[in-house]
Amino acid sequence: MTAHSTIGAPPNVAHGGRLDAARRLYPDAPQPWIDLSTGVNPRAYPVPPLADEVFTRLPDDDAFAALERAARRSYGAPAGVEIVAGAGTQAFIQLLPRVFPAKRVAVLGFTYAEHAACWAVAGAKVDVVETLDALADADVGVIVNPNNPDGRVLEPREILSAANRMSQRGDLLIVDESFMDFTPERSVACFTNNQAIIVLRSFGKTYGLPGARLGFALCSRSRAAMLRAALGPWAVSGPALAIGARALADDAWRAGAAQASANDAARLDALLAQAGFQIAGGATLFRLAAHPAAARWFARLAARGVLTRAFAEKPDWLRFGLPGNDDAWSRLAEALERVDGG
Repeated sequence: MTAHSTIGAPPNVAHGGRLDAARRLYPDAPQPWIDLSTGVNPRAYPVPPLADEVFTRLPDDDAFAALERAARRSYGAPAGVEIVAGAGTQAFIQLLPRVFPAKRVAVLGFTYAEHAACWAVAGAKVDVVETLDALADADVGVIVNPNNPDGRVLEPREILSAANRMSQRGDLLIVDESFMDFTPERSVACFTNNQAIIVLRSFGKTYGLPGARLGFALCSRSRAAMLRAALGPWAVSGPALAIGARALADDAWRAGAAQASANDAARLDALLAQAGFQIAGGATLFRLAAHPAAARWFARLAARGVLTRAFAEKPDWLRFGLPGNDDAWSRLAEALERVDGG
C-alpha cells in the first residue's frame, strides 16, 4: 500500500520550466528553446488593456469579489461554498499544512511531489499510497485529479465517497484539480459544501499565464475563514485580479482552447508513437511517454533546444507539453527524427 514515508526535511523537488538551468547545461543548443517541460497552455489568453489603477492602487474588496464571482461560475461551485483567491495553486499547497496541521497524511501517488514535500516539512508523517481506501487511515488525504504526470482521473462519486468517510472523523481531503478546466464534468467542485473537501484550481495552466500567479481554494466557510486569515490582505495582485475576472468569464475562449488543446494532444501522441515512444497517459495539456532510453532522449532533445520533463523516480518516463506554434512543431518533429533513442 505504502510507497514511501517521510518526515522532516522535504526532498529536493524538481520542476519543469527551468530554462535557466537548461541553458547552462546545454549552452550550444539552438535558440529559442522550446519549453515542453510544463503543462501550461502554450496559447495564452489575450491579456486585455488594464486600467492604470490596477497597478497604482491596492486591490480592493470589490475586485476580489468580482474575481471570486467569475471563479464560482466557471468552476460550478454551489451556493454556500467559499472561493478563496491566492497567488497560485502552489501558494495553497504550501499554506495548507500550516493552517490545518496533521500528524498523518496520505497522498495518492505517483504524483506532483510538492504535496508530500510541504506536508513533510511541516512535521507530518507522509505516506504515498496506491488506493483511495488507504486515504481513510490518514488525518489528511491528497488527490491530484487529473493526476500529474500520468493523467489518471477518478470519478467524482469515488472521491465523494472517500470524503464522506473522512468527514466522519473531521478529517480533510484535498483535491488538486489544477488540470481540470477542460474536463469540468469530472470535477468535485459541486461537492465542496462537504466540510471535508478542499478543491484547488489553477488559473495559469489553462489560460497560459502562470506568471500571473493566481489560483483558488474552494471550501466551506469555516475553512475559508482560516485560509483568508493566513493569507492576509492583498493576497493577489491588482493585475491578476483584473485578468482573472475577465478570462474566467470568457466561456467562448475556454471552449475553443479546450478543442485546440485536445487536437494538439492527439497530434503529439501520434508524433511520439512514430518516434518509438509508448503513450503512458497524460491530460489535455501534457502527454506522458515511456521509452527504455528516456534519459538519452531527454539529453539529445535538450541538445537540440527542446526541453522535456524527466522523472528521477521513473527513469523510462518523459512528459511533453504541447508545442505552441508551427515552428515548435517542426523543430520537435525534426529532433525526434534525428535523435537515435534506441
